[in-house]
Amino acid sequence: MSIKSKNKQGGQMVQAYCVKCKQTVEMKDGKETKTVRGTRMMKGKCPKCGITVCRMMGKK
Repeated sequence: MSIKSKNKQGGQMVQAYCVKCKQTVEMKDGKETKTVRGTRMMKGKCPKCGITVCRMMGKK
């Protein structure tokens, strides 16, 4: 399974697991943030149900 895939505009789409839909979805409006401990993560919305989904990305 690939973490990132190309969208129609040529940008990167990040995949995350939606707990409500119980499946892996491509995140909508994803933004990179940091946790309190400094770990990078992507936060966005599920395109099907609209709930917030997150993807942990590591410290690099």
